Amino acid sequence: MKINPFTLSFGMEPHQYISRYSQTSEITESFTSDNPPTMVYMISGVRGSGKTVMLSNITETFSSMKEWIVINVTPDSDILSSIAAKLYSRDDLNKLFVSAKLDISALGIGVSIENSHKIFDIETALEQMLERIAKKGKKVLIAIDEITNNEYVKVFVSIYQILIRQKLPVFLLMTGLYDNIYNLQNEKTLTFLYRAPKIMLEPLSLNSIARSYKDILNVDSETASRMSKLTKGYAFAYQVMGFLYWKNITSKNGKPDVDSLLSEYDDLLENYVYEKIWTELSPKEKDIIAVLSKNEITKVEDIRNELSLTSGNMSVYRDRLNKKGLIDTSRFGYLSLKLPRFGEVIELWID
Repeated sequence: MKINPFTLSFGMEPHQYISRYSQTSEITESFTSDNPPTMVYMISGVRGSGKTVMLSNITETFSSMKEWIVINVTPDSDILSSIAAKLYSRDDLNKLFVSAKLDISALGIGVSIENSHKIFDIETALEQMLERIAKKGKKVLIAIDEITNNEYVKVFVSIYQILIRQKLPVFLLMTGLYDNIYNLQNEKTLTFLYRAPKIMLEPLSLNSIARSYKDILNVDSETASRMSKLTKGYAFAYQVMGFLYWKNITSKNGKPDVDSLLSEYDDLLENYVYEKIWTELSPKEKDIIAVLSKNEITKVEDIRNELSLTSGNMSVYRDRLNKKGLIDTSRFGYLSLKLPRFGEVIELWID
């Protein structure tokens, strides 16, 4: 039996995915230019929008370039020590550091080197390591997936500011939910992140999704279009719909009616993503989403009247929900839900 080309697993690159060429190229071309306009990019989007997949694609591209060194670190551990340890563990760099008598064994990294000056400070260690990397004509890309506003991240970003001020060749690519990035930017010592470019992941092209379903699942154009519209371009929904259709083809030896998949489709979206998204909303944000769930599209004025919101308060919540990737604000004076069948799923949660 052939393996299902679609996946429900987070944190791994699916066999089938739709690339975001323009946004990926923006980052790659910026970092590789002779005079990079920025050394930091942040990728934001709702859960399941494809942040991790995009990060993986970009780091894979840079890993294939001989002058680049890619370091992936987690935000939930000592980031500075992790970077130093990973740099030191590379055979090509280890020889470089040893020959330069760069002894960081006091930090628990590497071995003691005779006739060397031991380094006891991680910031100094990284500075000297990066200086030697720069002399070899190499650059370092640090990738952090799902950034959070914890002490490890705050310390790292503070030191990172110093490293780039010293014109060291170290670039940073982070992904994160809107709230986490917003909270990190608002730390008094980290305001430079406000100037860092942010890429908001928008829905995938419905035409690209339809072509993908048509090619992979061998469905007709009408069915492919119907399936595509049911995803609303949401990356995880693209995987879920494809996964269910493939599973039904292989288990029942026939092509299912798309509508027959909706119950399981809703269940998977709820269990994997929507329940978590819902719990992270404020009470008033939930109220607004609940109102939006009643109709395809809703007047902003009607929402304000139903929830007794002032124009100013409504603007604040609209902006936050938009940046979280949950609502569509493209039509002036109207709002609608951005995620596929989110309204149908949360209907049972609303008192």
